[in-house]
Amino acid sequence: MKGKKNLKKQLKDLQPGDLICVSWTDASIGKSLGSGVAVDVPAKSWGIFIGLMGKRNQHIVLAQNNFQYSDGLYDIDYTAIPVSWAVTINVIDKNHVEKDEAEILFTSFLRGGRRMSTKHKQQKVRNHGNY
Repeated sequence: MKGKKNLKKQLKDLQPGDLICVSWTDASIGKSLGSGVAVDVPAKSWGIFIGLMGKRNQHIVLAQNNFQYSDGLYDIDYTAIPVSWAVTINVIDKNHVEKDEAEILFTSFLRGGRRMSTKHKQQKVRNHGNY
């Protein structure tokens, strides 16, 4: 259980806005690989830590891409990693994103990835094949 205690400490020390790398194990796609069946697939995800979310199963939420198309309009990609699947967390840069911006990213995540400034009318964004 030493590993899980260390992970809890790593999570406790994180602040929104920290740039981190999470090593975790993803589920397999259900196919056997050569000499046997791979159930746990090692994975690494990098991004800006914006918080822990979830009541039943907590997830580490990372903002990974932030596309600002116009003043106040964002389209943001996120990854949510179940805490129980996490192996280690490495902090690459503390406070990589200022607290205010991390809060905007978190609010955007809660609103479905898009944030509108109150100064502008909502605009439809076309990107990544949304035509």
